[in-house]
Amino acid sequence: MSRIHYSTALAETFSWYCAIFLAIMLLLSCCESNDESEDEMQQQLTMMMVMNNKHHHHQKPPCDEIYVVKEGETLHTISEKCGDPYIVEENPHIHDPDDVFPGLVIKITTYNKNYYTY
Repeated sequence: MSRIHYSTALAETFSWYCAIFLAIMLLLSCCESNDESEDEMQQQLTMMMVMNNKHHHHQKPPCDEIYVVKEGETLHTISEKCGDPYIVEENPHIHDPDDVFPGLVIKITTYNKNYYTY
């Protein structure tokens, strides 16, 4: 049986401690960079929201609250154009959605949040 020299055992122990220390440092550096990335992404998201609000602050909705139907329009095309999917529900005077004619006055409520500022 061979004997391990004291200095060899000490070197192996030291190597293990160094390996554990490096592994811990690596894990901590990964966690730290993740936190920084999340902070940076949160800042970018906040900046984009601020810029988006500034961009849409003076932007007018595509349709007025009171809308007069024009030639060739349907409730579907008006709904897409104005961002109001509930035209029939909001206009009880429309009994038949297929009976839409030029000059018909309808109420529009824009539900597309891109047209509002927060």
